[in-house]
Amino acid sequence: MPDAFGHDIHSVTVGSGEPTVMLHCMLARHQAMLPLSKALGWQATLLDLPGHGRSADWDGKSEYQSLTVEAARQSCNGPAHIIGHSFGATAALRLAVESPECVSRLTLIEPVFFAAAKGTAAFTAHMKAFRPFVAAMLMGDEARAAEIFNAQWSDSDWTALSDRQKDYLIQRIHLVVAGGAAIEEDADGVTSAARLGALDVPVTLIRGGQTQPVIKAIHDTLVARIPQATDHVVEEAGHMIALTHVAQIAAIIRAADQETG
Repeated sequence: MPDAFGHDIHSVTVGSGEPTVMLHCMLARHQAMLPLSKALGWQATLLDLPGHGRSADWDGKSEYQSLTVEAARQSCNGPAHIIGHSFGATAALRLAVESPECVSRLTLIEPVFFAAAKGTAAFTAHMKAFRPFVAAMLMGDEARAAEIFNAQWSDSDWTALSDRQKDYLIQRIHLVVAGGAAIEEDADGVTSAARLGALDVPVTLIRGGQTQPVIKAIHDTLVARIPQATDHVVEEAGHMIALTHVAQIAAIIRAADQETG
C-alpha cells in the first residue's frame, strides 16, 4: 500500500508478466479496471485513487492530481506500463512527464486534460456545458452536481442507479473540484509542447467515437506534441469505454505493444 504524502492508498496486484499500473476514472474504484487487466493477462497493480474505494479520504489540502501521481509513482517497482482512464489518464501522463524512470510505455484512455484543448471551440463548449455543475457546487447542492456530472460523463442513467451508487458519487463529488485546476489550467505545464516533446516512450491514446467533442481536441493536441503517440478510436463507444469496450481496448493495447515492443 503506497503512502502518498501521508494518505493511505489501497491497491491490489493481480496476474503475472509485464508490470502495469492502472488508474481508474474520477468517482470510480480500482475494480473498474479489473476487466481490462484480466483481458490483458499481465501483472497489474490497481489503485483506489485518493478518496475512492478503500483509500483514505483526501485531506482537503494536498493538490489532488499531485497526490494521485505520487500514489502511482510509489506503486512502480522500476519502469512499468502505465494505463489510465479519464482523470486517471491525466495522472498517468503527468507521471510520465515528471518521473520518466517509472514509465516504460503509456496508454491514455480518454484523458480529460482539458488544458490541452484550450483555444478550440470544443474547449469553449465544454466550459459552457460545465457551468451548471459549478453552480450546483457553489450552492452546496452536491446531489444535483453529482447528477449533472453523471449525465455528462457516464453512460449510466442517474435514475437507474441504486441509492448506494448515488451516495458513493455524491460523497465524492467534491473530488471533481479538487482535481479541476490541474486539468483545466495545468499550472505545471505538463501538456506544453516542450514537456510532451521530451517524452521518450510509446504512447497509445484511445477514445470513443461517441464521447464528448473536447476529448478529440485533447487527443489532437497530445498526438501533435508527443513524438511516439498514436490515436485510436472505437467508433461506437462513449467516455466510459474502459468499462464498456474492454475487448476492443485490450486488442489495441496488445497490438501497440507488439508493434513497439
